[in-house]
Amino acid sequence: MRGGNDQVRREQRAARTALAGLALAIVSLLTGISAGTGSRLGLWHFRTGFTILHWSVWLGVLSSIVAVAGAILCGKLRLLRGVVVSVAGLVLGAIVIAVPVKWRMKATSVPPIHDITTDVVRPPAFVAILPLREQASNPPEYGGLRVAEQQQRGYPDIKTLIVELSPDQAFQRALETARKMGWRIVATVPAEGRIEATDTTFWFGFIDDMVIRITPAGYRSLVDIRSVSRVGRSDAGTNADRIRQFLQKLKTG
Repeated sequence: MRGGNDQVRREQRAARTALAGLALAIVSLLTGISAGTGSRLGLWHFRTGFTILHWSVWLGVLSSIVAVAGAILCGKLRLLRGVVVSVAGLVLGAIVIAVPVKWRMKATSVPPIHDITTDVVRPPAFVAILPLREQASNPPEYGGLRVAEQQQRGYPDIKTLIVELSPDQAFQRALETARKMGWRIVATVPAEGRIEATDTTFWFGFIDDMVIRITPAGYRSLVDIRSVSRVGRSDAGTNADRIRQFLQKLKTG
Protein backbone atom coordinates (compact mmCIF):
# COMPACT_ATOMS: atom_id res chain seq x y z
CA MET A 1 0.00 0.00 0.00
CA ARG A 2 2.81 2.35 0.95
CA GLY A 3 4.57 1.62 -2.35
CA GLY A 4 1.40 2.52 -4.22
CA ASN A 5 1.11 5.81 -2.36
CA ASP A 6 4.75 6.63 -3.10
CA GLN A 7 4.13 5.97 -6.78
CA VAL A 8 1.12 8.28 -6.78
CA ARG A 9 3.11 11.02 -5.05
CA ARG A 10 5.94 10.70 -7.58
CA GLU A 11 3.48 10.91 -10.45
CA GLN A 12 1.81 13.96 -8.92
CA ARG A 13 5.18 15.63 -8.36
CA ALA A 14 6.21 14.95 -11.94
CA ALA A 15 2.90 16.23 -13.32
CA ARG A 16 3.11 19.41 -11.21
CA THR A 17 6.66 20.03 -12.41
CA ALA A 18 5.57 19.66 -16.04
CA LEU A 19 2.65 22.04 -15.52
CA ALA A 20 4.88 24.52 -13.69
CA GLY A 21 7.28 24.58 -16.64
CA LEU A 22 4.44 25.24 -19.08
CA ALA A 23 2.88 27.89 -16.82
CA LEU A 24 6.20 29.72 -16.45
CA ALA A 25 6.70 29.58 -20.22
CA ILE A 26 3.26 31.10 -20.82
CA VAL A 27 3.95 33.86 -18.28
CA SER A 28 7.33 34.60 -19.88
CA LEU A 29 5.73 34.72 -23.34
CA LEU A 30 3.00 37.10 -22.21
CA THR A 31 5.58 39.23 -20.41
CA GLY A 32 7.69 39.46 -23.56
CA ILE A 33 4.69 40.38 -25.71
CA SER A 34 3.57 43.03 -23.22
CA ALA A 35 7.05 44.61 -23.23
CA GLY A 36 6.61 45.86 -26.78
CA THR A 37 2.84 46.21 -26.76
CA GLY A 38 2.90 48.45 -23.69
CA SER A 39 5.54 50.64 -25.29
CA ARG A 40 3.54 50.85 -28.52
CA LEU A 41 0.39 51.86 -26.62
CA GLY A 42 2.26 54.47 -24.59
CA LEU A 43 1.80 52.67 -21.27
CA TRP A 44 5.51 52.97 -20.51
CA HIS A 45 8.77 54.24 -21.99
CA PHE A 46 10.44 51.98 -24.54
CA ARG A 47 13.43 51.58 -22.21
CA THR A 48 11.06 50.20 -19.57
CA GLY A 49 9.82 47.84 -22.28
CA PHE A 50 13.40 46.68 -22.87
CA THR A 51 13.77 45.99 -19.14
CA ILE A 52 10.55 43.95 -19.13
CA LEU A 53 11.78 42.08 -22.20
CA HIS A 54 15.06 41.36 -20.41
CA TRP A 55 13.23 39.77 -17.49
CA SER A 56 10.98 37.80 -19.82
CA VAL A 57 14.10 36.12 -21.19
CA TRP A 58 15.17 35.05 -17.71
CA LEU A 59 11.66 33.74 -17.08
CA GLY A 60 12.02 31.81 -20.33
CA VAL A 61 15.30 30.32 -19.11
CA LEU A 62 13.70 29.31 -15.81
CA SER A 63 10.69 27.79 -17.55
CA SER A 64 12.97 25.78 -19.83
CA ILE A 65 14.90 24.38 -16.87
CA VAL A 66 11.69 23.41 -15.08
CA ALA A 67 10.25 21.94 -18.29
CA VAL A 68 13.34 19.77 -18.80
CA ALA A 69 13.06 18.55 -15.20
CA GLY A 70 9.38 17.78 -15.78
CA ALA A 71 10.16 15.87 -18.97
CA ILE A 72 12.78 13.76 -17.19
CA LEU A 73 10.51 12.97 -14.24
CA CYS A 74 7.51 12.18 -16.43
CA GLY A 75 9.64 10.15 -18.82
CA LYS A 76 10.93 7.93 -16.02
CA LEU A 77 7.37 7.31 -14.85
CA ARG A 78 6.08 6.84 -18.42
CA LEU A 79 3.62 9.72 -18.08
CA LEU A 80 3.13 10.57 -21.74
CA ARG A 81 0.82 13.51 -21.08
CA GLY A 82 3.35 15.02 -18.69
CA VAL A 83 6.11 14.64 -21.27
CA VAL A 84 3.97 16.41 -23.88
CA VAL A 85 3.22 19.26 -21.46
CA SER A 86 6.92 19.57 -20.62
CA VAL A 87 7.92 19.67 -24.29
CA ALA A 88 5.31 22.37 -24.92
CA GLY A 89 6.76 24.42 -22.07
CA LEU A 90 10.28 23.89 -23.38
CA VAL A 91 9.32 25.02 -26.89
CA LEU A 92 7.55 28.14 -25.63
CA GLY A 93 10.47 28.97 -23.35
CA ALA A 94 12.91 28.56 -26.23
CA ILE A 95 10.85 30.94 -28.38
CA VAL A 96 10.81 33.55 -25.63
CA ILE A 97 14.59 33.28 -25.33
CA ALA A 98 15.34 33.10 -29.06
CA VAL A 99 13.51 36.20 -30.32
CA PRO A 100 15.21 38.81 -28.08
CA VAL A 101 18.56 37.03 -28.31
CA LYS A 102 18.37 37.07 -32.11
CA TRP A 103 17.43 40.75 -32.00
CA ARG A 104 20.37 41.47 -29.70
CA MET A 105 22.78 39.56 -31.94
CA LYS A 106 21.56 41.55 -34.95
CA ALA A 107 22.04 44.82 -33.05
CA THR A 108 25.63 43.98 -32.14
CA SER A 109 26.47 42.91 -35.70
CA VAL A 110 25.57 46.25 -37.33
CA PRO A 111 26.83 49.82 -36.79
CA PRO A 112 25.29 51.60 -33.76
CA ILE A 113 23.61 54.25 -35.93
CA HIS A 114 20.01 55.18 -36.67
CA ASP A 115 20.28 57.37 -39.80
CA ILE A 116 20.71 55.54 -43.11
CA THR A 117 20.76 57.08 -46.58
CA THR A 118 21.67 56.15 -50.13
CA ASP A 119 23.56 59.45 -50.47
CA VAL A 120 25.96 60.07 -47.58
CA VAL A 121 27.51 63.11 -49.30
CA ARG A 122 24.26 65.00 -49.90
CA PRO A 123 21.57 63.16 -47.94
CA PRO A 124 17.92 64.04 -48.64
CA ALA A 125 16.62 66.58 -46.12
CA PHE A 126 13.36 66.57 -44.21
CA VAL A 127 10.96 69.48 -44.60
CA ALA A 128 7.35 68.58 -43.85
CA ILE A 129 8.30 66.01 -41.21
CA LEU A 130 10.37 68.44 -39.14
CA PRO A 131 7.42 69.54 -36.94
CA LEU A 132 6.64 65.87 -36.24
CA ARG A 133 10.16 65.35 -34.89
CA GLU A 134 10.10 68.17 -32.35
CA GLN A 135 9.87 65.71 -29.45
CA ALA A 136 12.28 63.19 -30.99
CA SER A 137 15.52 62.53 -29.14
CA ASN A 138 17.41 62.05 -32.42
CA PRO A 139 18.03 65.24 -34.44
CA PRO A 140 16.83 65.48 -38.06
CA GLU A 141 20.24 66.74 -39.24
CA TYR A 142 22.59 64.16 -40.73
CA GLY A 143 25.48 63.10 -38.49
CA GLY A 144 28.17 63.81 -41.08
CA LEU A 145 31.39 61.94 -41.82
CA ARG A 146 31.34 59.80 -38.66
CA VAL A 147 27.92 58.34 -39.49
CA ALA A 148 28.76 58.06 -43.20
CA GLU A 149 31.89 56.02 -42.51
CA GLN A 150 30.04 53.64 -40.20
CA GLN A 151 27.26 53.17 -42.74
CA GLN A 152 29.66 52.47 -45.59
CA ARG A 153 31.43 49.83 -43.49
CA GLY A 154 28.23 48.21 -42.28
CA TYR A 155 25.96 48.66 -45.31
CA PRO A 156 28.13 49.04 -48.43
CA ASP A 157 25.18 47.98 -50.62
CA ILE A 158 23.02 51.00 -49.69
CA LYS A 159 23.52 53.27 -52.69
CA THR A 160 21.63 55.58 -55.04
CA LEU A 161 19.35 53.70 -57.42
CA ILE A 162 19.43 54.63 -61.11
CA VAL A 163 16.19 53.88 -62.95
CA GLU A 164 15.39 54.04 -66.66
CA LEU A 165 12.43 56.33 -66.02
CA SER A 166 11.70 60.01 -66.40
CA PRO A 167 11.58 62.00 -63.13
CA ASP A 168 7.77 62.10 -63.25
CA GLN A 169 7.55 58.35 -63.80
CA ALA A 170 10.14 57.64 -61.11
CA PHE A 171 8.26 59.90 -58.69
CA GLN A 172 4.97 58.09 -59.26
CA ARG A 173 6.57 54.67 -58.93
CA ALA A 174 8.34 55.72 -55.72
CA LEU A 175 5.07 57.03 -54.29
CA GLU A 176 3.22 53.83 -55.22
CA THR A 177 5.99 51.73 -53.68
CA ALA A 178 5.89 53.70 -50.43
CA ARG A 179 2.14 53.22 -50.22
CA LYS A 180 2.42 49.49 -50.94
CA MET A 181 4.86 49.20 -48.05
CA GLY A 182 2.24 50.64 -45.74
CA TRP A 183 4.00 53.93 -45.02
CA ARG A 184 2.00 56.97 -43.99
CA ILE A 185 2.59 59.64 -46.61
CA VAL A 186 3.25 63.04 -45.02
CA ALA A 187 4.14 65.12 -48.08
CA THR A 188 4.48 64.79 -51.85
CA VAL A 189 6.18 67.61 -53.76
CA PRO A 190 6.57 66.57 -57.42
CA ALA A 191 8.22 69.88 -58.37
CA GLU A 192 11.07 69.10 -55.96
CA GLY A 193 10.98 65.34 -56.48
CA ARG A 194 10.43 64.91 -52.73
CA ILE A 195 8.27 62.42 -50.84
CA GLU A 196 8.16 62.28 -47.05
CA ALA A 197 6.62 59.46 -45.04
CA THR A 198 6.65 57.66 -41.71
CA ASP A 199 6.64 53.99 -40.76
CA THR A 200 5.86 52.36 -37.42
CA THR A 201 7.61 49.17 -36.32
CA PHE A 202 5.37 46.23 -35.49
CA TRP A 203 6.27 45.29 -31.92
CA PHE A 204 7.48 48.33 -29.98
CA GLY A 205 5.80 50.85 -32.25
CA PHE A 206 8.92 52.90 -32.98
CA ILE A 207 8.20 55.66 -35.50
CA ASP A 208 10.82 56.16 -38.22
CA ASP A 209 10.83 58.92 -40.83
CA MET A 210 11.71 58.63 -44.50
CA VAL A 211 12.40 61.15 -47.24
CA ILE A 212 12.69 60.14 -50.89
CA ARG A 213 14.38 62.34 -53.50
CA ILE A 214 14.05 61.97 -57.27
CA THR A 215 16.75 63.72 -59.33
CA PRO A 216 16.83 63.98 -63.15
CA ALA A 217 19.86 62.36 -64.82
CA GLY A 218 19.48 62.76 -68.56
CA TYR A 219 16.82 60.32 -69.74
CA ARG A 220 17.10 58.47 -66.43
CA SER A 221 16.42 59.33 -62.79
CA LEU A 222 18.34 59.00 -59.54
CA VAL A 223 16.37 57.71 -56.58
CA ASP A 224 17.71 58.47 -53.11
CA ILE A 225 16.08 57.65 -49.82
CA ARG A 226 16.88 58.36 -46.20
CA SER A 227 15.37 56.55 -43.21
CA VAL A 228 15.87 57.89 -39.68
CA SER A 229 14.70 56.66 -36.27
CA ARG A 230 13.20 59.19 -33.88
CA VAL A 231 14.58 57.51 -30.75
CA GLY A 232 17.42 55.15 -29.89
CA ARG A 233 21.12 55.27 -30.69
CA SER A 234 21.05 52.07 -32.74
CA ASP A 235 18.23 50.87 -34.99
CA ALA A 236 19.49 47.25 -35.07
CA GLY A 237 19.53 47.41 -38.87
CA THR A 238 15.86 48.35 -39.26
CA ASN A 239 16.40 51.44 -41.42
CA ALA A 240 18.84 49.68 -43.75
CA ASP A 241 16.44 46.75 -44.17
CA ARG A 242 13.61 49.18 -44.93
CA ILE A 243 15.65 50.96 -47.60
CA ARG A 244 16.67 47.65 -49.18
CA GLN A 245 13.05 46.52 -49.35
CA PHE A 246 11.94 49.84 -50.84
CA LEU A 247 14.62 49.86 -53.54
CA GLN A 248 13.98 46.22 -54.42
CA LYS A 249 10.23 46.78 -54.74
CA LEU A 250 10.86 49.94 -56.76
CA LYS A 251 13.10 48.07 -59.20
CA THR A 252 10.63 45.23 -59.69
CA GLY A 253 7.70 47.61 -60.08
